[in-house]
Amino acid sequence: MSNHREPHVLYVQARHLVGEPWTDEAFAQLLAVLADITPLVEALPPNAAFAEVRGGLRYFGRTAAELAAIIRLRALALHSIDCTIGVAANPQLARMLVHHGPPGAIRTLGSDPHTTETFLRPLTPEALPGIGPATARTLAQYGLTTIGRIAATPLGTLQRILGATAGRQLHDRARGIDPHHISPNAPARSINAHREFDHDELDPDQQRAALLSIAEELGVRLRTERQIATSLTLTVRYADRTTTSRSRRLHEATAHAPDLTEAAYALHQHLGLQRARVRAISLRAEGLRDAAGATHQLTLDAADDKKRQLEAAADRARRRFGAHVVRPAALHGTARRHWKSGPSVAT
Repeated sequence: MSNHREPHVLYVQARHLVGEPWTDEAFAQLLAVLADITPLVEALPPNAAFAEVRGGLRYFGRTAAELAAIIRLRALALHSIDCTIGVAANPQLARMLVHHGPPGAIRTLGSDPHTTETFLRPLTPEALPGIGPATARTLAQYGLTTIGRIAATPLGTLQRILGATAGRQLHDRARGIDPHHISPNAPARSINAHREFDHDELDPDQQRAALLSIAEELGVRLRTERQIATSLTLTVRYADRTTTSRSRRLHEATAHAPDLTEAAYALHQHLGLQRARVRAISLRAEGLRDAAGATHQLTLDAADDKKRQLEAAADRARRRFGAHVVRPAALHGTARRHWKSGPSVAT
């Protein structure tokens, strides 16, 4: 008989055994294998998923580790997909287990506090979700070079170092506490928006202004639907009707307009369109996920926090007064508008 303290969360990360490129079809096959075991599957494109198997422990009469072994065997036999699976009491620990060793294994962590503490204690701060190099360097200045040292640090001290919210999040994560619940979702979808110029546009500044407009539109749409994007695809159509597309995976899944704009500008610059006759530009936000399950990179950048607060205020103004009441300053006044907007299209 199962109990609530048993490991019951799986984090599954997959790859093709034969070294073939990973595809959307392979991801769908992975999700189908998981769905045969439990309906509580949270897709994490492009090649991972969480699965809550608490109900399956009694139904199948097996432990979570045994169910993980069945999943791994089926994925391998049916689709030549090799899975690395972490089995733990919450999503954070299950994910960390997968990244704590080479691929192609099942790693299980018991639920008792001593076992969790023993696993976490020697790891570096970067092993925790949301801890990047900048935050790790800041912690190192205070001698906090392992998760064990962070866990032994009083909450108030961490909050003085990182701020109230980030300090509390780190305090919980270092103790293996994760409030995230598995949210069943459909395979990721995408939304697209485009701008068509009134004439063949050679001015890169006008092209970037159109990209800024699109990124803002997609950001608003994502936040309204409580979604985040994991990648962007830029498509440019030229005067002769040919097109070029480039994609980029975002460093962090987001609906934050400045991050989307930065990625769009980088894609545009990479195309090298110095004197190209551009007729239309489109941007597709792909790999959409539920924002409620997102892990946000902890940051010490006060300017970024301010931008996010202003963005939230602008969203409230849009809901009350209309979608076009707030726009970036670069799109007002001297910004020349030589394009027609296309609607955002969801797929």
